[in-house]
This record gives sequence, structure tokens and C-alpha cells, in this order.
Amino acid sequence: MPPLADETVLLRPWREADVSAGLMAFSDPVIQRFSWPQASPFTEHDARCYFAGQEAARMRGEEVQFALVEPENDDEVLGGASLYALDRERGTAALGYWLAPAARGRGVASTAVRMLARWGFATLGLGRIELTCGPDNEASQRVATRCGFVLEGVMRSHLVFKGGRRDTVLFSLLPGELR
Repeated sequence: MPPLADETVLLRPWREADVSAGLMAFSDPVIQRFSWPQASPFTEHDARCYFAGQEAARMRGEEVQFALVEPENDDEVLGGASLYALDRERGTAALGYWLAPAARGRGVASTAVRMLARWGFATLGLGRIELTCGPDNEASQRVATRCGFVLEGVMRSHLVFKGGRRDTVLFSLLPGELR
């Protein structure tokens, strides 16, 4: 797990103590709207299962998940970010993130995305990072564009989402494009 930090945000591994913060964040209507694919509410059991699966996935080389926290207080969870769908052979990964309401509008997402992308290219040798979001998630699209991701298009009826199907906007970032 790389030490990734600046004056805005510190990315650190999730801890058992973060379950309640994750649970509270995922009850936020914005996160429920864009990030939680199930029709049912996010529960403490869901949070514990989510955290339990992270280390196994990291050990398999499939993903790295981070809590986004205040640099001077690493107990205050601002959100989460990850490189997932890691394929070292193809040199590709996907990047995802979410923010608690108090962290929005402070540059936390953009900073975390830049740190993870820079680390993915330099340390993991990635040649392409994808970022996806719902067509109506304008905030995530702004973060993607601000960081240098290029809009590739819309994947129609791409995901099972809240009992139906949802389109997905696809962005990509190649080495040298990060802003």
C-alpha cells in the first residue's frame, strides 16, 4: 500500500473502525443515487462484507482500496477511492471514488484521482486507466475532465442498477495525459 498524501487528503488502507463512517456515508442520498447499485439500503453487514473482501482482492492483485482522510486527522473519513479491475498483463485498471457530503467541493476527489493515477502509471506500469459513472453524475464527470480523462462515449444499458439497467459514461486516461 503506497503512502499517498498531500495537504488536502491522505489515502490509507481501510480499518475496522471505519465501518460506521462508511455506513453513514453510504446512507447519503447522493451516494445512494450514484454509487450503491442495489435497490435495498446499504447496511452494516454490507459495510463489513465490503471491508472484508478488500484485503483478499489486494492480495490477488485485483484492486487496491483506500479511505480518503484528513491528513492531520486520519480518523475522519472523507470518502473512498480505488484502482480496481487491475489487469497487470494488459496494463489496465479502473478508478473509482466517492465522497462524504462534508468533503465535496474541496478538491478531495480530484486530488485523490490524480494521486492514484500517477501511482498506477509510475508504480504499476499501467498504460490505461478507465473511469466510469452514470450519465447524470455531472460532478464525477467534472472530476474526470479536470484530471485529464478523455470522454470515450456512453455504454448503453451497461450495468444492472437498482433493479433495472443503467447507461455508463466511459472516460480513459493514458500516461502523459494527467492534469
